[in-house]
Amino acid sequence: MNDLIAKAAIDRRITEIISPVVEDMGFEVVRVRLMTGKESTLQIMAQKPDGTIEVDECGQISTAVSALLDVEDPILDAYTLEVSSPGIDRPLTRLKDFEQWEGYEAKIETDELIDGRRRFKGQLAGVEGDDVLITIAEGTIGLKFEWLSDAKLVLTDELIRNVLRGRKDKGEIDEAQFDEIETIIDGEEKN
Repeated sequence: MNDLIAKAAIDRRITEIISPVVEDMGFEVVRVRLMTGKESTLQIMAQKPDGTIEVDECGQISTAVSALLDVEDPILDAYTLEVSSPGIDRPLTRLKDFEQWEGYEAKIETDELIDGRRRFKGQLAGVEGDDVLITIAEGTIGLKFEWLSDAKLVLTDELIRNVLRGRKDKGEIDEAQFDEIETIIDGEEKN
């Protein structure tokens, strides 16, 4: 497995179909999931290489992907298409994500038992070759990327603050908004 972008065979097929179009538009596919049940939803998470995406850009991707999927028709049943950003507590689907988010808390699950467990929660410590490094209570361990079945960042005050600070630095939010949000994060919300 090269990445965790698409797990199921149908997800991989959809990813093969949509990736060239999404990439030509200047975005990266972060995750693709067809969630079935009473109603089916095709969830596509995308971002620009710098990790950002705007609502109108999600709409542009949705329009392009919808037209493409209508032609290719890989999904038999009716479904709702949902295009979104990965969010702050984003899934980690590519080896480069573990490098980019080094120092932040994450939850990682493996396909097989590793020393009697499948779930690991701790601070990301980067990558070494094709090993994802994570610091847990027992120390820093390496997990082969191919062993992973799921991984995502844990929503913490530090993560929220740093993501928002990055958006402020890029001019995406103004100083007053940032100060107000930071005050709320610090638990000093005033009514």
